[in-house]
Amino acid sequence: MKKIKLGLLPRIVIAIALGIVFGNIFSEGVVRVFLTFNGIFSQFLGFLIPLIIVGLVTPAIADIGKGAGKMLLATTLLAYGATLLSGFFSYGVSELTFPSMINEGASSTALTTTHELKPFFTVEIPAVMNVMTALVMSFTLGLGIASIKSTAMKNVFSDLMQIITKTIQVVIIPLLPLYIFGIFLNMTYAGDVARVLTVFIKIIGVIFIMHILLLVFQYTVAGLWTRKNPFKLLSNMLPAYFTALGTQSSAATIPVTLHQTIKNGVREDVASFVIPLCATIHMSGSVMKIVACAMALMMMQHVAYDFPMMAGFICMLGVTIVAAPGVPGGAIMASLGVQASILGFDESMQALMIALYIAMDSFGTACNVTGDGSLALLIDKWFKK
Repeated sequence: MKKIKLGLLPRIVIAIALGIVFGNIFSEGVVRVFLTFNGIFSQFLGFLIPLIIVGLVTPAIADIGKGAGKMLLATTLLAYGATLLSGFFSYGVSELTFPSMINEGASSTALTTTHELKPFFTVEIPAVMNVMTALVMSFTLGLGIASIKSTAMKNVFSDLMQIITKTIQVVIIPLLPLYIFGIFLNMTYAGDVARVLTVFIKIIGVIFIMHILLLVFQYTVAGLWTRKNPFKLLSNMLPAYFTALGTQSSAATIPVTLHQTIKNGVREDVASFVIPLCATIHMSGSVMKIVACAMALMMMQHVAYDFPMMAGFICMLGVTIVAAPGVPGGAIMASLGVQASILGFDESMQALMIALYIAMDSFGTACNVTGDGSLALLIDKWFKK
């Protein structure tokens, strides 16, 4: 009999459902057992965040930096610019729509009561460095490795990347549903889960509409630039969109994205360069989701924010998740550092960010890879002789 394997999203959904069910059944002592696990898991996650940044970002910067030519620079700047534009678009839409969705009842108590019960004990696991130190180190070492063409250093950080990736795959991802279960168990026990889920459903609907509008905008710009029908271009990319929707993997979708991009008239040599590169550095859909989720949680918690804070968050986000597509749930995991350092998110808010993000993970991936085709059209036109 063939063994059924559940993906991360189904496991997260099951964990949330079980947390809601057992939150109405379990005693305070049992709930505190899971809070104790969550406390230890949160400490380990905090310890791992700087290592995730160094282990994933350093080799990614080194790989980008070793390339040569104007096309590399143009593609990198275009991908980063598109990612930032998506983040600011998400910020603007969130500011306009979320306040009316998050009513006073949900916002005043939705998350604060998750701290009413305490774990039986905690284990302190200090991080080896803070987030900003990890980011600066990643850029310095990544650019340095590319500059001096150090094979030895590159191999060291490639091995570190494999260790970090393995840790996420073998430890973090399998335990993540249990962590989410503990969060929703505690919220249900405190009587807040209905308000939180009501808000989350509304937010997911807004984000889905946003990612469709983003793709229409990207292909409208590409269509105007190349003098082609943008809706025809976008329809040609639907196989890539649905492949990403099903696989939740940018890397697995590259062959389909490449084929459909060439079908849109992009030269094969240009598409073969731009599509694999953008699968790593173009993260419009992911950043759009993270920004919207963060805005919603800050409104629910009455966390003070302003445009300069969010602008800094968006700019740093576009950098920290450049290597995220190679890791399951990589974008949200890589963003935890800037969530804490810039937005001041604690463990409970980060756990809800993870749950909300993964609930829409396939949408973000599909948006990323489908948008890659629009960037390839722009690059192809720009460098056409």
